[in-house]
Amino acid sequence: MRVAVLADSDTRWKWGALTASRISPDNSDIHLDGYLLRGRATPTARQLQEVGVKADSLREVTALEFLRAMEQESYDILVLALVGGGVQAMLHGLGQVWADNAERPVVVTGYVGVVYEKLTDGLLLRHGADLVLANSRQDADRFKAVYDGVGADSSSVTEVALPFLGGASYTGEHGHPYTVVFAAQPSVPESRKDRTYLLDRLVQHATLHPEREVLLKLRSKPGEHTTHIEELPYQKLAQRADLPPNFKLVYGHMGEVLDRTDLLVTISSTAALESLHRSIPTVVLSDLGVREALGNHHFVGSGCLASWEQLDAGHQPAPDAHWVARQGVAADGSYETAFDAARDRIDRLLGSSKLPPLAPYYTPMTAPGYLPGILARHHLGPDGVPLPGAPAADKEPGAVRQIVRRAARGAYRHGVQRVAPVIRRMGEL
Repeated sequence: MRVAVLADSDTRWKWGALTASRISPDNSDIHLDGYLLRGRATPTARQLQEVGVKADSLREVTALEFLRAMEQESYDILVLALVGGGVQAMLHGLGQVWADNAERPVVVTGYVGVVYEKLTDGLLLRHGADLVLANSRQDADRFKAVYDGVGADSSSVTEVALPFLGGASYTGEHGHPYTVVFAAQPSVPESRKDRTYLLDRLVQHATLHPEREVLLKLRSKPGEHTTHIEELPYQKLAQRADLPPNFKLVYGHMGEVLDRTDLLVTISSTAALESLHRSIPTVVLSDLGVREALGNHHFVGSGCLASWEQLDAGHQPAPDAHWVARQGVAADGSYETAFDAARDRIDRLLGSSKLPPLAPYYTPMTAPGYLPGILARHHLGPDGVPLPGAPAADKEPGAVRQIVRRAARGAYRHGVQRVAPVIRRMGEL
């Protein structure tokens, strides 16, 4: 079975590639081709290695290069692991590419983790795929309600689980010092004040409990980007702090870090769901409030909300079993069957004589003031056809293109992490 994944960041590549292996009806014999959409968050070689997902081929492409590849290649399944606007653009572009084709792959999309913002916007931008995956029963119910509420076909919504859950269940016996891990997020919280506060409290916890090992788990190194922009990396903030010997900054695969974790602490990271899946004590911090802007409101009712004051005093969280079951965490052992519905649906689609044309909810008729801008970002017109004068990047000399691309990406990241914060502080004077 031939499967393609188009992703625009390291986390989405991880989700897309692992999803492809989980949902393929015959996952013992998969040929996986990976395409990385060129942009601000295109993963580096180090990030790809840390993700740990192997592909038979992997290359970086523009949107138009990808569409041309889909004209030339034949796949059974295509996973679009992109931000909502990217999914919408590819659905319209692929609709044109496959307009005269008798066969096309089954198109699958979804979300990398917790959906706590822009639910309606993101869902409607993903509408039109054959399968829109929901990572939990709760998400499946919400997704269908949105599609039904606007009169869109909701039959594509398919309940699964996060594809990267796994690892041994926590028993409390690791044979090493009690280990507290704070899973940092690139964009939550945003302000220097809040991020400094969290770092200070983490350091304080290490100082109060010298018998414990306290780890700050980081997603990316300075200069690298992931799904979200990180203007104030914790690494830089930590350079100015007096760190105790039992405090460490760590990188690497989240699953390997969880192998040594006795308490997982975060603001709202998907790492909390990975931790709960393994029955590891998990805390979602309330120090900065329980707010939609932080995403920790998603964990209301989980039994996991607590503050550093409580943790310093020895608080042990106890997750609510009903809440956990609704989140697709599958700590009860049902994870192996979580993808059966998706496999069955894909199997039926692959066995049909001909798949229907892709039919997104947004069209020039339903969203004439919104859709053209979404498509134009990827050099596509309102009808999904490449715009006149769209760059044919694949015809440029390879070496020159790589040099220009790296320089542009470096300048962008420098602007985000160095220049923008300075301008913002000057504006506050």
